[in-house]
Amino acid sequence: MEIGLTHIYCGDGKGKTTCAAGLAVRCAGGGGRVLWFQFLKRDISSERLSLEKIENIKLLSGYDKMKFTFKMTDEEKAAAGCFFETRLSEIRDLVSDKSFDLVILDEVIDAVNLKFISEQQLVRFIQERPKGLEVVLTGRNPSAQLCGLADYISEIKKVKHPYDRGIQARHKIEY
Repeated sequence: MEIGLTHIYCGDGKGKTTCAAGLAVRCAGGGGRVLWFQFLKRDISSERLSLEKIENIKLLSGYDKMKFTFKMTDEEKAAAGCFFETRLSEIRDLVSDKSFDLVILDEVIDAVNLKFISEQQLVRFIQERPKGLEVVLTGRNPSAQLCGLADYISEIKKVKHPYDRGIQARHKIEY
């Protein structure tokens, strides 16, 4: 691809990761190479099981000690932050040789909002990426600076969700 654009899938609705997964499948189906990483999630989501079977999609492992942030101690948060900052640097190195067409940084916006990685580190990644690399960011409440860097912004709005009735996340549907 000659032009690499930046996508943001944001909002309080269900489907941000699903949109990113769909784009990954589309890119790989067209012969593109995809790099996928999920911030704030362990490697147990069902989409990973499907995506890892697709030849042109490389999935990086997540933080295996991740849990809901409200259940984490300050020390656990600091360790997770170190992991995520290191992983973003590794992603920068992996894409530097232009061997990928698309990089998906799932939940990276939330990682920034929770201070696991600095917004400036993410901004530098976007600004300094190789020419032609498409970048997808997902999460809630992107900053004005991230929105300013984006070429696409799709907001997924929750109108109704079973969680509001006390129904917990379900395997194969929400994860």
